[in-house]
Amino acid sequence: MKENKQSPRTSALLSIIPGLGQFKNGQKVKGGIFLGLFILFVIEMVFFGGNALVGLVTLGTNPGVDNSMFLMVQGTLQLLVTIIALFFYGVQIRDAYQTAVRIQKGKEVEDGWKGIRDSLATNGFPYMLTFPAYALMIFVIILPVLVTLFMAFTNYNFNHVPPQSLISWIGIQNFHDMFFLSSYRATFLSVFGWTLIWTFAATTLQITLGVFTAVVANQSFIKGKRLFGIIFLLPWAVPAFVTIMSFSNIFNDSAGAINVQVIPFLNHLLPFLHLHGLPWMTNPLWTKVALIMIQGWLGFPYIYVLVTGILQSIDQNLYEAATIDGATAIQKFNHITLPAILAVAAPTFVTQYTFNFNNFTIIYLFNNGGPGDVGGGAGRSDILISWIYKLTTSNTPQYGLASAITLLISAIVIGVSLVVFKKTHAFNMD
Repeated sequence: MKENKQSPRTSALLSIIPGLGQFKNGQKVKGGIFLGLFILFVIEMVFFGGNALVGLVTLGTNPGVDNSMFLMVQGTLQLLVTIIALFFYGVQIRDAYQTAVRIQKGKEVEDGWKGIRDSLATNGFPYMLTFPAYALMIFVIILPVLVTLFMAFTNYNFNHVPPQSLISWIGIQNFHDMFFLSSYRATFLSVFGWTLIWTFAATTLQITLGVFTAVVANQSFIKGKRLFGIIFLLPWAVPAFVTIMSFSNIFNDSAGAINVQVIPFLNHLLPFLHLHGLPWMTNPLWTKVALIMIQGWLGFPYIYVLVTGILQSIDQNLYEAATIDGATAIQKFNHITLPAILAVAAPTFVTQYTFNFNNFTIIYLFNNGGPGDVGGGAGRSDILISWIYKLTTSNTPQYGLASAITLLISAIVIGVSLVVFKKTHAFNMD
């Protein structure tokens, strides 16, 4: 009787060698599968995995022969394989223990291919469906993220380009340079400050325009709503690449339509304005103003469509009751319309801010981050993501520093998103 009580613990201890706990429980097929996977992992570690992990630590020892980046990628992949193997190692120990508990309670335990098949068809079916997605995620998302993470702690730059030369681990030096090295600190603070201004101003403008057009177009006295809907969707229908390149020509200082046609027309229509052509492409301030206006134009149609759907779901009796109580249009908007919009669209609004925080396309295509520069390879209208691009594609690339900035961007975006999502109850599934 005493031996029977220790059976679950004994099965778990035997599972230190994968499969033995299952053999003790009478599950020979399952035990054979775990033992076979363990043997395959050991063979893989002997012939490849061990060297891959060593390469991840050393990043090579023979310049001109060893490629540090290949070693980092191979080592990172092996690290993921090892973590997965350790996970399944723990799973098989837990499985042996729980199976022994079921046997101790007199419950039936199935074995053989039929039992495994039946178990997969019931309890394991959701895992079978999601396994391909998880496997793909390892190679498409987790592996690149880990390589970028590791790269941020290396001296991978124009002086250390494998395989001609090896890269090595330097700890937090890149982060230190970003915040304390005078040349990069000034650049980082300038670019980061403009990134925050750009994100807040451009996104707020497109959200405001989207909400405003949706609310106005949804009023009962407005005629031709379908026509307005088509007009408002035009910026969304045209590819953003084409629109941005067109605006780049429209805002040209000497030959653009704004300075050549629009401003003279306004002066002719309203002579007292005395407007002059503005340096949209050569003055950093006006370039930034143009970028914010263009993004407002590009981004508001999506908000318009989203908010239009929300407005159509609001009970009109609420507005009728507010009218009877003497509420003004502003009061109706503040107490009925806006809360209804935010209750549904707040998480989407947050994603618009995070998107514009990393909106590389408009910054690069409009004026390539110019005009001028603020040092460190960054232009005066560059945001963090476009600065990273320049750091990695210039004649003197700084891959390690670019990776460090990438990690900082990720931390900011993820942190802010999680806080706002929690405050807006976006994760509530009720």
